[in-house]
Amino acid sequence: MENVDNCPRCGRLFMKALRDICDHCKKELDQRFEKVYKYMRVRENRAATIEQVVEATEVPEDDISRFVKEGRLKPRQFPNLTYPCDACGTAIQEGRICESCREGINKDLKTLETEQNVKDRLTQEERAKYKTYQSLDLDGEKRK
Repeated sequence: MENVDNCPRCGRLFMKALRDICDHCKKELDQRFEKVYKYMRVRENRAATIEQVVEATEVPEDDISRFVKEGRLKPRQFPNLTYPCDACGTAIQEGRICESCREGINKDLKTLETEQNVKDRLTQEERAKYKTYQSLDLDGEKRK
């Protein structure tokens, strides 16, 4: 059964359909979200950092980062809530990687593309350099 998996949080077996965790952990995570959201709705707490939210709610930092990553806690409403870039760990509010890492990847891709174009062009030039022709004798036989 390919739809059965172990929950990465608790290890229980569950039917993997729409979620990547079991129903028990989902309920627990939803309760933690409600606790964090209730704290963040108070006007004085809207500018809180993740560390301050962890201290006040006792919800693990990974869960709060997950809420921001999933878009359940919006950065425009709570500007100091961030999560780490998947590549370098820099604090970000959207996407999976920071702008610096994104630029680095794009630069590497352009360099690779340029190198590939040069390699393809050299290959064509090399092929043209070594092209051989065969001619036929007047009686239709090939000459070497």
